[in-house]
Amino acid sequence: MKLKTRRILDHSFSGLGFFSVFLLSASLIIVLAPIIIRGLGAFLFKGTVEFRRFNYEAFNRGNENEILAEVEAAQKYREPVYRMLADFKRQADNGEVPNSGQYARDLRELKEQVHRLLGPAPGTEQPVLMRDRYGETRWDMAQETLKRILFIEKWDYSDPSAMGKKVLAPRVIEYKGTTLEKLFPYLEINFENMMRPRFTFYWRFLTDTSFDSHMLGGIFTEVLGTFYLVLGTMLFAIPMGIIAAVYLAEFSRPDSKIVSLLRVFISTLAGVPSIVFGLFGLAFFINTVKVSGSKSVLAGSLTLALLVLPTVIRASEEAIKAVPGTYKEAALSLGAGKLRAVTTVILPAALPGILTGIVISMGRAAGETAPIIFTAAVSVGKPLNLFQTLTQPTPALPWNIYNLVTEHEAVERIRHVQFGMVFTLILLVLLLNLAAIIIRARISKKLRG
Repeated sequence: MKLKTRRILDHSFSGLGFFSVFLLSASLIIVLAPIIIRGLGAFLFKGTVEFRRFNYEAFNRGNENEILAEVEAAQKYREPVYRMLADFKRQADNGEVPNSGQYARDLRELKEQVHRLLGPAPGTEQPVLMRDRYGETRWDMAQETLKRILFIEKWDYSDPSAMGKKVLAPRVIEYKGTTLEKLFPYLEINFENMMRPRFTFYWRFLTDTSFDSHMLGGIFTEVLGTFYLVLGTMLFAIPMGIIAAVYLAEFSRPDSKIVSLLRVFISTLAGVPSIVFGLFGLAFFINTVKVSGSKSVLAGSLTLALLVLPTVIRASEEAIKAVPGTYKEAALSLGAGKLRAVTTVILPAALPGILTGIVISMGRAAGETAPIIFTAAVSVGKPLNLFQTLTQPTPALPWNIYNLVTEHEAVERIRHVQFGMVFTLILLVLLLNLAAIIIRARISKKLRG
């Protein structure tokens, strides 16, 4: 091959490599940027006076006098709203409002939205659900609720050649000429005084437990459950994976049919869908072996350990094979036995590669949903102590993300929680990979002397 042609090919492949890296990085940014931006909304947002009141009453945070004074100041602007609604309902019940029957359904919806925005009126019976005891705790959600109060969704069919269009009609038109007409401009003018928004850094989103199915509070139970599952998975997978890798790389005969069969099994295990592992964990660990009476962190950890075991074995085996043969020869020439050479020389030298496989496996275990559905995860629950993990199930980030997005009754009101969970899970995986890079670099530097 001519030198000029070789240079052209070298430049072409280099350019293609740089382009591939750029394309991969751009794709990663495009995918992660919306998640990160919206996920940060769970930590950084404008909290209303209702958020500060909830934190004081639930966790005893904040200055009591300041919070009570702030609630009282907001209540002064809310009182006319409650009074106007009560007066209009009384007039409608007494027949003092013309055509009062037409207002019944809309008035009920209007009162529900006002209740959602401002909370229950003072002196009324305390609602059973915690979500109904407080108004909107976030300024963005308060603005959405105000919009639903001020406007009614209607459909415009004026163009017979097109489908109906959804339009927003001012609700005040429905109450024109009644005593409730003044309510809507009053809400617009005094909205900030009623909600008193303030910029909030809610870092305790990670350490607070949730209330009322994540309508209030944080995600500590899910974070702790994910930590327990990952920790349990690694406790089972790492010893089995490294022992299997040492056997395959150092003690087995390459021409053995049993070893070839074992490698086929390992490769097949790596390609099995994760949902199959979940069903196997349910059938074997829970129903057959009975490691626990029902779902538990222990059963989920054993199932996830089987899931990541092929990755740990393959990564560890390749890392062991990458150790120069002179290391082993030098140890044996000094009188060390084969086992001692492996444990004192080869494994320490292979540790960077082994750690990489372990951390990758940890990231996968943290993000798996299907295996823990059948073996370990529940939608709601309290934080477990270490001994309860042997017999009790736990909420976990992967399962609860799916559950909140697809099955929660108020899915639109907790978008910040959903994205906050996703952001936390991605951050956890990224931190694990970053830790692997740092540890690998330090160990490699130490081994080089």
